[in-house]
Amino acid sequence: MDILVSENDEVADHVELKMEKNKIYQDLDILDEREQEAIFGLEHGGEVRTQQEIAMEVGISRSYVSWIEKRVLMKLYHEF
Repeated sequence: MDILVSENDEVADHVELKMEKNKIYQDLDILDEREQEAIFGLEHGGEVRTQQEIAMEVGISRSYVSWIEKRVLMKLYHEF
């Protein structure tokens, strides 16, 4: 019985995460182009990349990528 409850919890968590991701993707239009570049740089072909890798690709400093990420998180937080 515990296995079934555990599997149900995992499925529910997976569905909730998917719904939250969809909400975020719908709200990306509130981000400017630079912010979208920095955020989309986090996941490239399923691979998580470092701030340094993103910075080199976009042509900005790593600290600026970090600052942009924090600003994006605040914008998305206020949107929710």
